[in-house]
Amino acid sequence: MSMKSLTFQLFSLFLIIATAATSTANGPDSSEGTKHSFIGFGKATGIVIVNEAEKVEWEMKLPASDGWMLKSGNILAAIYPCQKFPNGGVAEINRQTKEIVWEYQGQQKEISTVQPLGDNRYLVTELGNEPRAIVINQQGDLLSTTPLDCQKANAHMQTRMLRMLPNGNYIAPHLLDFAVKEYQPISGKVVRVFKTDDRGRDKRDWPFTAIRLKNGNTVIGCTNGNRVIEVNSDGKIIWSVDNADIGENLISDACGVQRLPNGNTVITSYYAKGEQVKLTEVTPDKKVVWRFNALPSSFHHFQILTTNGKSLSNALR
Repeated sequence: MSMKSLTFQLFSLFLIIATAATSTANGPDSSEGTKHSFIGFGKATGIVIVNEAEKVEWEMKLPASDGWMLKSGNILAAIYPCQKFPNGGVAEINRQTKEIVWEYQGQQKEISTVQPLGDNRYLVTELGNEPRAIVINQQGDLLSTTPLDCQKANAHMQTRMLRMLPNGNYIAPHLLDFAVKEYQPISGKVVRVFKTDDRGRDKRDWPFTAIRLKNGNTVIGCTNGNRVIEVNSDGKIIWSVDNADIGENLISDACGVQRLPNGNTVITSYYAKGEQVKLTEVTPDKKVVWRFNALPSSFHHFQILTTNGKSLSNALR
């Protein structure tokens, strides 16, 4: 073999390797190594469990805005107003029989979120003339009440994804107030506020999800603003991602958000319909590594259950 022929073959091999590496890092093949199963909650979609092959394993046509897969295998969900729950509600559903194990009927206009706290306690958000966070048990007993400091003109847009923090406080995203507030329970004293109108209110960066990370930062999904931000304890934005960052219009109403143990962020696109992408996973350096579009309607919120066969019980949402 001549030196010229050997040089040409080596150069050709280099081009093949370089092209493959570029495709894996930036192109459509970047998601081939990532597979998730998840449970999704939506108004039109209802409650669905999707496996890693992107097939629906289980579904129930209850309009839901929030929920969890419990350790028992049952499903806990916050239900939108419907015939069975005229003012919204909370239901624990037996996954095998689809029977409701216990339920709570909303006392105002709507229930937006629920979080299991353990020891037969559940944190629930009621929207209406007196927006509040309540703790109930399976018997429907009201264990505590915390008033929420937000606008009252539009009950549906008062708050979403309210959660209890490790320090016992509550964190609540208030959409039309363009603010995420941290509350002391029962007294309702606001101890911290993170604003989301840094780009001007016309951008409609309504906060929908707020996740407190172990390092003290807070990840916020900004719905109609089509972006997710991460702020430090002073409210300064230290990371954000939007469609311009990822180079595609994949984020369309960034409602539910989950931060995975590997540092990646999964984002819903609630406005996505048909074949549009409903869930997008991005790395800290804003590379898309997984996308889901196998259902016609999207989700308000979701819970990633597994990645490549491994449980993700320690993911934050």
